[in-house]
Amino acid sequence: MSDSTVSSFSAQSSMNALWQARYGTKPPAQPLPESPVARSLMAHRSVRHFSPAPLPEGVVEAAIAAAQSASSSCNLQAWSVIAVRDPARRARLARIAGDQAFIAQAPLFLVWVVDLSRLEHVGHAQGHALPGLDCLDTFLGGVVDTALAGQNAAATFESYGLGLVYVGAVRNQPEAIAAALGLPPRTVALFGMSVGYPDRARPTPIKPRLPQAMVLHEERYNPATATDEASINAYDALLAASRAGGKAWSASVVARLGDVSALHGREQLPAALHALGFVLGKA
Repeated sequence: MSDSTVSSFSAQSSMNALWQARYGTKPPAQPLPESPVARSLMAHRSVRHFSPAPLPEGVVEAAIAAAQSASSSCNLQAWSVIAVRDPARRARLARIAGDQAFIAQAPLFLVWVVDLSRLEHVGHAQGHALPGLDCLDTFLGGVVDTALAGQNAAATFESYGLGLVYVGAVRNQPEAIAAALGLPPRTVALFGMSVGYPDRARPTPIKPRLPQAMVLHEERYNPATATDEASINAYDALLAASRAGGKAWSASVVARLGDVSALHGREQLPAALHALGFVLGKA
């Protein structure tokens, strides 16, 4: 399927067409039930070329309201988000986060933060020590809370016709990001999100995913389907052919994880987290 064909899909496309774009295979014989939410989610693509047009008034507030409507572990709401609109600050963050030009180009850059600092403040205000802050599960809960909130916001932005891309490179130099944004101890930038109207002159195709049979297990995990070589080979070919200069999935896995230098500093994350005030190991 060509880039021009794939990039023409939108949230208004049929469920079957979106399935075809996402998996490169015919949809199930049983028709997929129609859902505007599912269609919008299945039409997602990572946008890295943006129009300079500003976001409509109220969209950020609506997206954050949706983010705060996500589930939260024990209702701790252990996250914050920083909206960066200033061009000079976006350019600075772009340099820290791997010199990625789209961070400076998009009119809005959101930095999603695991935030245990606010919880620590509540404990102090109530006159209680909070040894549970140092437990690994508390940090993991904050990570999950932040990710769920970010995805709710992403879906909301896309429902307004905006495009976005997640930016994991804020973890390349977490201490530098923390300094640039004035983050207090016990907080860390988990991911960024560039948001804006997609540049229509540079459309982005839907990226194929692994076959659903490899990730959907019934009742118990099935190692045979999760690692089926024929399925991996077929997906490698599909992904490589999905765009000019595309790389097979297996090759991407090896390139990313075969040498820790490919993590661009994120291999030092445990030390950085400790420096930022996280303990992560208390029993």
